[in-house]
Amino acid sequence: MSEPMKVQARLSAPVGRVRQALTDPAELRLWLAEHAEVELPRRYEFWGRYTPEGDAPHQRLLHADDDTLRFGWLLDGVETTTEFQLTAEGTDSTVLTLTQSHFDFAEAMSGSTIRGVLQTFWALSIANLAAHVEGKPLLPRTDFTSADLRGELVIAAPADKVWESLTDSEQASAWFGYPIGIEPWVGGRYAMGGFETGYAAKVVDLEPGRRMSVDWGPTGVTNWELAESGGRTTLTFVQSGFDEANPPYGAWSGSVAGLFELRRFHEVPNWQPIWISEEIPGLEPAPAS
Repeated sequence: MSEPMKVQARLSAPVGRVRQALTDPAELRLWLAEHAEVELPRRYEFWGRYTPEGDAPHQRLLHADDDTLRFGWLLDGVETTTEFQLTAEGTDSTVLTLTQSHFDFAEAMSGSTIRGVLQTFWALSIANLAAHVEGKPLLPRTDFTSADLRGELVIAAPADKVWESLTDSEQASAWFGYPIGIEPWVGGRYAMGGFETGYAAKVVDLEPGRRMSVDWGPTGVTNWELAESGGRTTLTFVQSGFDEANPPYGAWSGSVAGLFELRRFHEVPNWQPIWISEEIPGLEPAPAS
């Protein structure tokens, strides 16, 4: 089996506040799952429509102390292991380290098991945890019971600035945290990984400053649409045109998670991403910020 997936993020809250958000069931229901029950040190469970295989709780608490939380999580018949570790960084910042076993990038690409969504499920969940502890609006959580993939995000910036950051290769690569090559015209390429080595999707519709649609093949078409009011921009995003019997939950969750940094890119002075490092089996580690 490959090494566990490892993700680190810097959260703007002290360790005690982050631990509360990770262990208080009422707070978990806000940022992580539809349902959650916690009774430390015996029970840590979450389930519902925002959880992969969320028909019932499938977690088994293994360890909990002041800075570590570890649980087994049965997914597609295999018990995986998830661990959160919290490290204080000064008085008002916490480095959260997530490790997750039984994630295989090939399975994520093939969709052969629900475990393939773990990378982007946790990326979106950690982004929403960061927003929650900062008192910011959350991103739409992925509904694993629905094929209706759509959401909305309000960004405190004018539409022309948001449009530029969505369509300029350098800016998009910065806030998404991964090289992206963009040719912002109908028929142009949208290449995750860059033009030289990345997978090139195709821009199929574009109205400058207002909307863009990108065709990803089997995972469908992504559409972004902007509307400005009072100097703020509402970004509406929709994924469609895929096999509704097998929705691309992993790709969708990753796209939505990326939009967390798009909002911060425009709203946070001297912006730096929350992500410190990412080690994913099958991929090269992302550079540290």
